[in-house]
Amino acid sequence: MPRYKLLIEYDGGPFVGWQVQHNGMSVQGVLTAAVAAFCGETAHVQGAGRTDAGVHALGQVAHIDLAKPWDVDTIRDAINAHLRPHPIAVLAVEPVADDFDARFSARQRHYVYRIINRRADLALDLRRAWRIPRPLDASAMHEGAQRLVGRHDFTTFRATECQAKSPVKTLDRLDVERDRDEVRVRASARSFLHHQVRSMVGSLVQVGEGRWSADDLARVLAARDRKACGPVAPPDGLYLVRVDY
Repeated sequence: MPRYKLLIEYDGGPFVGWQVQHNGMSVQGVLTAAVAAFCGETAHVQGAGRTDAGVHALGQVAHIDLAKPWDVDTIRDAINAHLRPHPIAVLAVEPVADDFDARFSARQRHYVYRIINRRADLALDLRRAWRIPRPLDASAMHEGAQRLVGRHDFTTFRATECQAKSPVKTLDRLDVERDRDEVRVRASARSFLHHQVRSMVGSLVQVGEGRWSADDLARVLAARDRKACGPVAPPDGLYLVRVDY
């Protein structure tokens, strides 16, 4: 039974998240239906990351097992034909070894969070970024972000419903950069806790607005207390950019 790796992008706005749920349409569910429409098989679409409702992907990865070999371009084009008009696209398909697992074989996941820092409302980036009208000091945010890099107990930045066995994670990168009106927060790690990136971004905004210092952010991390976290950033600005294997 050949296994195939899928590279996928999607607008998370219309979906309840990646994972199949009973309360609405999911990315995984729509992909499963498209695969079934293409080849008549109910294949399990295993994703690299369970993005939340409203979170987007530029480089989500999944794998599927099919009963027989197919041309990879045929798989891509046929699935995409059955995905329309949903805002999901399979960008590429490649055959992989039987022991490849989109989730468990991943070595690092890369996210970017987009903030539009301007007074004017969003037009083209509506539901694709977080507009903050108050001035943000991106340099101060970057300085504060470095206090979170490394191996820590991230309980403060963990959703109460998180199912991870341990709150201890190694954050390899957390950078903040400005490009005119856009402030981008880039985060990389092997894995993240539920709502970790959005929770860190919300707290970094507290630094950017001058409410907290970098030392305050370090104390918030050390508190290991969800109540110490700043407001959680909305899902609109978060993108799963790439998964490394």
